[in-house]
Amino acid sequence: MRTVRSCICGSDLHPYHSMPATSSGEPGNPMGHELIGVVEEIGSEVTGVRRGDFVVVPFAFSDNTCAICRDGFQTACPHGGFYGSPEVGGLQAQLARIPQASGSLVKVPDVSPDSADEALLASLLTLSDVYLTGYHAAFMADVRPGQTVTVVGDGAVGLGAVLAARQMGAEQIILMGRHRARTDLGREFGATDVVAERGEEGVAKVMELTGGLGSQVVLEAVGHMPAYEQSYGVVRPGGVISRVGVPQYEKAPIGFGSLFGKNARLAGGPAPVRAYLEDAITQVLAGEIDPGKVFDRTVDIEDVPAGYAAMDDRTALKVMVTP
Repeated sequence: MRTVRSCICGSDLHPYHSMPATSSGEPGNPMGHELIGVVEEIGSEVTGVRRGDFVVVPFAFSDNTCAICRDGFQTACPHGGFYGSPEVGGLQAQLARIPQASGSLVKVPDVSPDSADEALLASLLTLSDVYLTGYHAAFMADVRPGQTVTVVGDGAVGLGAVLAARQMGAEQIILMGRHRARTDLGREFGATDVVAERGEEGVAKVMELTGGLGSQVVLEAVGHMPAYEQSYGVVRPGGVISRVGVPQYEKAPIGFGSLFGKNARLAGGPAPVRAYLEDAITQVLAGEIDPGKVFDRTVDIEDVPAGYAAMDDRTALKVMVTP
């Protein structure tokens, strides 16, 4: 693949915080898992794409033919995997190798990256991960018209979840976030209410906005324990919490005071964006959704470290990378 656009993901910040620094001259770890690009070469067994195709690359590769993939869970494909290792490589790069290309790549019809405007490229890039991860949260929660949905987290995935919930017909969408520029975009995407408070204060505010009933659906897009605690604090009895923020914890409460007492369900996981790509590409090309508005900074490949720093200190919401 020849990269047209890549980007930095909020989940990239986890190893950014935890990975030990490498010594001078020592090879680092390949990073990045989001990409739109042009096919430059294909292997002898690759079918369905050819040289010159402009494609979206899902953040996980899969064969898309096995029983797990046919069930719609390509991120658990037994023949698939994830980018960001020395063996597979990363997608924050000028060139990238795509395993299981036949099952993974999806062509963007009738679009040339050379003539597409930046807004279109940005929206197509979100389909590699960030928007469709938010969509997956809403899909796994089975958001239905007329429901109340609370989204925990005002990052790019949370904003994608707001947009997806609105597309699915949610009537009241409460966005829990405290960064004004982000929550303003959340309102543009369909949020009806914004709750800046956190912890018990935030839970009380959501309960007030829902007439004391709580939220039928909670979409958790952060991955930290306080976000999970807010989620079970605001979920309505009989409701569902759908998590797509990569959990930074191994144990979470599920007992009487959290899920059991409310008959609440827990759903979500790594988003199988390959299952949703064709429909999402059609929506973007038709102008029905414009999720690319989450990008608020662009860096070239040499300045990726500055992009990480900007996302880490929250001076950028989502950073695009040009080759």
